[in-house]
Amino acid sequence: MEIDIKQTSLLKRLPGVDNLLGVAKKDFFLKNIPKSVLVSSIRTVVNDLREAIFCKNIDENFLTESSIMEEVKKKVGAAISLNLISAVNATGVVVHTNLGRSVLAKAAIDNLTTIGARYSNLEFDLSRGSRGIRYSCVEDILCEISGAEAAMVVNNNAGAVLLCLETMAKGKKVVVSRGELVEIGGSFRIPDVMEKSGGILHEVGTTNRTHLQDYANAIDDETGLLLKVHKSNYSIEGFFAEVSLKDMVLLGAEYKIPVMEDLGSGTFVDFSQYGMVKEPTVQESVKAGADIITFSGDKLLGGPQAGIILGKKEIVDKIKKNPLTRALRIDKLTLAALESTIRIYRNLEEAVELIPTLRMLTLTHDSIKENADRLAMLLGEIRDLPIHVETVDLSSRAGGGALPLLELPSAGVGVKIKGISADSIRKGLQKTSPPIIGRIEHDVFIMDLRTVQDDELLIIKTAFEKILKDFNTRA
Repeated sequence: MEIDIKQTSLLKRLPGVDNLLGVAKKDFFLKNIPKSVLVSSIRTVVNDLREAIFCKNIDENFLTESSIMEEVKKKVGAAISLNLISAVNATGVVVHTNLGRSVLAKAAIDNLTTIGARYSNLEFDLSRGSRGIRYSCVEDILCEISGAEAAMVVNNNAGAVLLCLETMAKGKKVVVSRGELVEIGGSFRIPDVMEKSGGILHEVGTTNRTHLQDYANAIDDETGLLLKVHKSNYSIEGFFAEVSLKDMVLLGAEYKIPVMEDLGSGTFVDFSQYGMVKEPTVQESVKAGADIITFSGDKLLGGPQAGIILGKKEIVDKIKKNPLTRALRIDKLTLAALESTIRIYRNLEEAVELIPTLRMLTLTHDSIKENADRLAMLLGEIRDLPIHVETVDLSSRAGGGALPLLELPSAGVGVKIKGISADSIRKGLQKTSPPIIGRIEHDVFIMDLRTVQDDELLIIKTAFEKILKDFNTRA
């Protein structure tokens, strides 16, 4: 690449890395920064400036030592900051996969901290004084709440499904309705998981209609499992038919073939009593007689990410002995949070109040509207700035691939700022600490208060004050 005289002159003005490193050592802010981070940041800034000179896209004012060191400080700040940070979820999506799914209950957080800070009896049987089983701390409580004979937990529900299929049906036919071959987040599909497990997929019925006889006709000497997959992330309406779990269990018993149900977003709560769409509960699946049931520990359950396996003791014991179990096993911190969450379900009224996911799903429109009015008032206190605020009625979503038809009446706050687009507001709020994540409707930045915690209202006000100040400074 040929460079002209001016570019050559500008390149000569760029200070060397060693020179900038010497300047940095005298700066109080950079005094205790690891040398590797400092050197890397300086090199990045110098290389960026060099590239800008080559592209003739440089402001000469940025070539001063002080300006360069300010950029170095920004790079250092980004390098030493944690990548995983908390955020304010103002989207109205309760189980937001991209924002970490379920918020943990206080009891779960407290126990997680306690167990993480000290040694524990993770795999130590205190009654015998010898090696124990890590699932024991949650198995009894899971069986108590669900009514199952046995239980265990792995890292997530996809892992639970893989492990169960590999244990129960490796090299054998797995009969499943064509309408239940779902795809979950990240393009993971039931057929793909089944292929990895060694099970042989055998589809029956059609996309919209499957009958009991379809399952019966598919059964032969090579059949190892009847699988029912709950369509938790989509719904079929109209001319539609599916076979109940209870009928599948009766059919399985007749042919001596086990029946497994993948509930996906499993729940211990009957949401229909709160005026929502009926979702099958884990207890109902156990009562129907399924041999094995799998579901997520986060999502509608409101705990940490985990894959829960419940069912007949004889089969669960076989699953526990599968070598894959070690590869998919759950860690002590997840177990601590999960156990605390499950124990709250001993009192369902308390669970709805104390588990954030359940509380947010069951909030009334009036209670959300009160918070929306409070936020609108707080934002209205920002004086001498061109901001327009109004409360709006909205529809929230459960999220997490659960309750796909459910629209939850909600309320929120819409914000317009004169001379600033809604998208610029969105981008500005994503850069605050913590970031505020909302949505845009009709060129208005919208915050749904269903998923905003009470102590986050002032955080939102502070974030708006910051971005308005930044916009005014640039203007």
